[in-house]
Amino acid sequence: MNLPYQPSQIAAISSLLGEKRASGYGRKFSSGEVNEPIASAPPEVRQIIDRVLQLEKEKMYQKNPRNIKDDILIIIKETIPQ
Repeated sequence: MNLPYQPSQIAAISSLLGEKRASGYGRKFSSGEVNEPIASAPPEVRQIIDRVLQLEKEKMYQKNPRNIKDDILIIIKETIPQ
């Protein structure tokens, strides 16, 4: 396989799009920074997050958890009025 890019171009593209750069790899987060989006969310969103976390805890110990997507969709439909 012959790539149309020079090694220097590949290195530049890799550094721009690499996972370590995009994900904040190695960055230290404080607990307030992690919880801030949840704390500042509207009540409906917090309720959805709480219910989904509870659902995940319940299904975590199942050997093959099923229908979690359907359960999350039901939670969202119940919480957000049409």
